[in-house]
Amino acid sequence: MIYLPPLRRLLLPALIVLALTVFYKSSLRGSTSFPPLALHGPDPPSPDMRIPIADLKHHLLPVLNRSSNHLSPPKEFYYTYNNNKASSTDVRDKKNSTNKSSPAWTQPALNPSLQDLFKCPTKPNRYTNHIRLPHIIRNISMVPPSSQGRQETRSYFNPTIISLPYWSENQYLIVVRILTIGTYQENVLCEANICEVGEDDDAAEKGKRMCTEDDIVFLGPAGGMRCATEPIVLSVPPTPAEHCEGKMLSYADIPGFHDPRIFWSGRGEPLMMLGSQSRYACFGLWVIDLRALYPPLEKLLASSPNAPSLGPLMSYATLTELTRNPASSRSAIEKNWLLFFTEHEAYVHYEIDARSRSFAKLLGAGLTTTNLTDPLEPLCLATITPNHSGSSQLDDGTWHQATNSLRLVLCARSSSSSSSAACVPAHHNTVFLAVVQRKQHNYLALPMRYDRYLVVWSAAPPFHLLAVSQHPLLLANETASGWSAKENWADAAADDDDDGDDVAAHHRRKQKDLWAYFTYTVSMAYAWGRPGDELVWKNTGFLDDEILLGIGIDDHEQGFARVPARELLQCLKACPGPRKEG
Repeated sequence: MIYLPPLRRLLLPALIVLALTVFYKSSLRGSTSFPPLALHGPDPPSPDMRIPIADLKHHLLPVLNRSSNHLSPPKEFYYTYNNNKASSTDVRDKKNSTNKSSPAWTQPALNPSLQDLFKCPTKPNRYTNHIRLPHIIRNISMVPPSSQGRQETRSYFNPTIISLPYWSENQYLIVVRILTIGTYQENVLCEANICEVGEDDDAAEKGKRMCTEDDIVFLGPAGGMRCATEPIVLSVPPTPAEHCEGKMLSYADIPGFHDPRIFWSGRGEPLMMLGSQSRYACFGLWVIDLRALYPPLEKLLASSPNAPSLGPLMSYATLTELTRNPASSRSAIEKNWLLFFTEHEAYVHYEIDARSRSFAKLLGAGLTTTNLTDPLEPLCLATITPNHSGSSQLDDGTWHQATNSLRLVLCARSSSSSSSAACVPAHHNTVFLAVVQRKQHNYLALPMRYDRYLVVWSAAPPFHLLAVSQHPLLLANETASGWSAKENWADAAADDDDDGDDVAAHHRRKQKDLWAYFTYTVSMAYAWGRPGDELVWKNTGFLDDEILLGIGIDDHEQGFARVPARELLQCLKACPGPRKEG
């Protein structure tokens, strides 16, 4: 029998209690297990810690900022390079090397159709230097046909639009901002349709909807887009600001989200990017799946007649903030970002102007890599100078991204099934495009106009810029502030003798005055009704597809224009190729 002195007999129970205490406390700190031994890279970062906000019920908000300490993954996780090319990181690392034969980036071989887009079938205005397209801006009404004669007393602007699937009862989904008093911002959503004017016996077969007399009352003689469902207010949970200081102190208390942009992802997800208070700075950009805000959309996407499913998985089921990496590259207020999508990956394009370009790959939970722009790529927009434009009114302009991006195959959809000239989407014949705007200011430093340009970049890494519009673009009934009405319409004088059957010609004859102080492009989407338009193709189109532009007018009105992609991309200017080392 073992004998223990009176004090020592308590030692064993004490050790047992201590061990149990250590085990219990360690279990509260989360798992410390070692990662499994596997032949693949580490999993993406797990989503940020989230807590429920009682007043928001089911909505969850990220509350933990971990990206300030986020380290970029190895470069092979950014994107895959061809074996005969060097990555941008390799080029940077070898810059001081004595081996001057290191391979430098070259532009990928492009479909000859891009060369055709460098031609200028329409001459620019001799005064304003704009190219005027033969397509008008048409009205948007937020009053549905079921309103029974109700008149709309509110003002709407900044329409952002996507086309719905071909099996949908309605054609489009539109999110638009309501003109409110004070700093409070509110946005509404509705499903909408476009109606056409005139007579068309084959309208039903072509998928067209003809305007009724009631439509003309609300839209005007040119027809347009009208809500088919009652507009509903989009409820997005508020987000707290990390820090707003100095002149930006008031941003911390502005209610409502700002500048929404809706678009389709490369996997067929309907997404919305919006501005709201930031967990990393003062004001940032967030993204969320529209199905989380508008439940009828989830049911619609799960009802494809050709591909029955539950719809695409949600990458952003809750509000997720997008970030820059490293933290030192962030601004107190972030805006005007866009996303672009390859077959399996997503990227965020932060900015493009005459001084810089930056984009990064999304890794998950809003976290990103560092800037992936090729360091040898020249600044394409720096070549658009006041001397090039022929106008001294560009001296004080500033560039910014305006719309979401679209993926474009450089051939006609009508030729994609032709055995003699088959058009099969591939990296070498596919590009991304987006609208960028050059904001001009008057002598009071107030916005005078937004000049509309298209930029095109490669769909293959390292996503070089390929082209930009040589001249800013105007629609048929649009004018540019800073020039007189006579100067604006000088390029339309030859159209006065048109027979009047063309709607655009009618506007050119009847409207020879200044139309609006300024207009700005908010969104781009492929038009509804394309054959075989499954969800994964909603963000991809061909040169003969029509693109719908959402347009804001004077910060209190809205409109849209429908333009074939080939016409929108006419008269491009090739960007200079990457610099060669040595």
